[in-house]
Amino acid sequence: LSSLIWTIFFKFQFRNVEYSSGRNKTFLCYVVETQGKESATCRGYLEDEHAAAHAEMAFFNTILPTCQAGARHDVTWYVSSSPCVTCAERICEALRKDKGLRLTIMVGRLFMWEEPEMQAALRSMKEAGCKLRIMKPQDFEYVWKNFVEQEEGEEAKSFVPWEDIQENFQYYEEKLAEILH
Repeated sequence: LSSLIWTIFFKFQFRNVEYSSGRNKTFLCYVVETQGKESATCRGYLEDEHAAAHAEMAFFNTILPTCQAGARHDVTWYVSSSPCVTCAERICEALRKDKGLRLTIMVGRLFMWEEPEMQAALRSMKEAGCKLRIMKPQDFEYVWKNFVEQEEGEEAKSFVPWEDIQENFQYYEEKLAEILH
């Protein structure tokens, strides 16, 4: 298992298009900053398949338990799409249970945002203390630089934003603001 996403998956899965046909998998890149006896930062990525669960569930089941218990964890996720209702409930549960957990979710696109139960799930995540943000072009660039596998022997390719990246970011940002307020 590579610790980095292949460029082809990144370019397809993270593209912030409204109609995400074929994009039915979540890619979750994470950065965990731990403030405790020993401060530490760990990073990596998860995707739905490898974990036999959604990437969000896999994070809580496999990554978080390896972090220092009782320490404060500032966690940032960069996800290709926002969590489903079940994962949103699990996120709320984790935030309520672990007072030392701070979670910011940077989202490429909103998953089924027209659905009332999805909107309610997004609002409950916010109420539980989760910071939800739509990925800006610079966030996609950050993921590209830090989580995407570059071809061996080639110079690191710079991130090339797709044509409608800014418009799509603004579209989703407006939708999220409407849902959360």
